Amino acid sequence: GYPELPTAVNITWSSINFKTILQWQPKPSDYFYTVEIHGQTSDIKKKCIMTSETECDVTDALRNVRETYTAHILSVLSMGMDNYEEPLYAVSEEFTPYSQTVIGKPEIQNYTQKGSQLNVVFKDPLTPYKFPNGSFQSIREIFQHDLEYKLYYWKDRSSGKKDETTKSHQFEVSVDSTKNYCFYVQGIVPSRKENRNGQESMVLCTSVGKNILDEYGAEVFIIIAVVAIAVITLAIVISVCLCKRKKARAARAAREKELLNDI
Repeated sequence: GYPELPTAVNITWSSINFKTILQWQPKPSDYFYTVEIHGQTSDIKKKCIMTSETECDVTDALRNVRETYTAHILSVLSMGMDNYEEPLYAVSEEFTPYSQTVIGKPEIQNYTQKGSQLNVVFKDPLTPYKFPNGSFQSIREIFQHDLEYKLYYWKDRSSGKKDETTKSHQFEVSVDSTKNYCFYVQGIVPSRKENRNGQESMVLCTSVGKNILDEYGAEVFIIIAVVAIAVITLAIVISVCLCKRKKARAARAAREKELLNDI
């Protein structure tokens, strides 16, 4: 019979923007793993045949993203198997890419704050799947109307967030023209039960009319005021001293003149 080998444990699916990696344990010694992807309606696909790794990129075996899959991780010897020998294997939990892949970070392409209008333009994350012409499909081309985006924005140095939703690539929101705003964008699939919210884009901030008080707060204002008062005080003291010396000099000159006249 087929020798009893350890089988895979802790099998997990890790998937972002439909790029899907299968991971498991333990690291094999004196044997290998082969991954079989079983779909509900599709043929079995073999991946990472006779690997000594404990992860496998199974993205291209899951092209029908709405199908539900399980992975069989076979423990096999290097000498191969006879047809009648069935290797030991472990079975993963079910995985449906359409409802379980994590939506990655949108890329902010451009943003402006003109007057009381904040305008943010962004790009869909790309998937590993290609069109016949070689260009990559975006997540929007897979999710279509199921996908929307949220803009979260707030006044710089404030914690109160507002949000706006769109199905396009752009946000236009009304803001206070005298304040700077920070924001991020996040993809959302509202029809999902889990993993509805995607990863957040990087946080960016506008910088309209930023002055030193906005940048550094009241502390700098106080320091500047103290320095200004010190400079003014010093100027007054110097002026008074100079004035007194001038008067003393004038008085001395007058006395000397009187003494000369007496002679």
